[in-house]
Amino acid sequence: MLELVVPDASFYPSFAESHREWDGAHQDGAGLLPDDDVTSPEGFADWVRRLSRAERAAEAGGIVPCTYRWIAEGSRYVGAIAFRHYLTPALLNSGGHIGYGVRPSDRGRGAASWALQEVCARLAAQEEPDRVLLTCDDANAASARTIERCGGLLEDVRVGGNGRPFRRYWIDVARS
Repeated sequence: MLELVVPDASFYPSFAESHREWDGAHQDGAGLLPDDDVTSPEGFADWVRRLSRAERAAEAGGIVPCTYRWIAEGSRYVGAIAFRHYLTPALLNSGGHIGYGVRPSDRGRGAASWALQEVCARLAAQEEPDRVLLTCDDANAASARTIERCGGLLEDVRVGGNGRPFRRYWIDVARS
């Protein structure tokens, strides 16, 4: 059974397996920065502490307060989902409120849809924000289906700084 959990250093072995599966690709929703060392237990524990502090952090350098949760099945790390508490102009253009990623071996099981629905339900209970912005690469059909399955309405398709088109969706959390 899937659950959303607070990041915890006890997930190191399972996360390490997942990290190898990603094979250097960016892990949306995980909050990994280029300088993070998640390959050693000590570095992983430091990263987990940084994720915990992010929820209460002041905005700095375009990074806004963010709540990270891991998608877990018992002690197994399945993926991550992150909720940015508000949008800067850059996030409004191309980043959005919510990002998520599921380890390659767990894709296609509905984990991302489940996690997105769960986060939207929690936001609806808080009654703020009324709606959330999500973005995905225009070529990422699986992510587009996930967002649409969770009530996402396509606002537009834009071209990012990398020259690739991306989709911008809004979800009314009160209705999701």
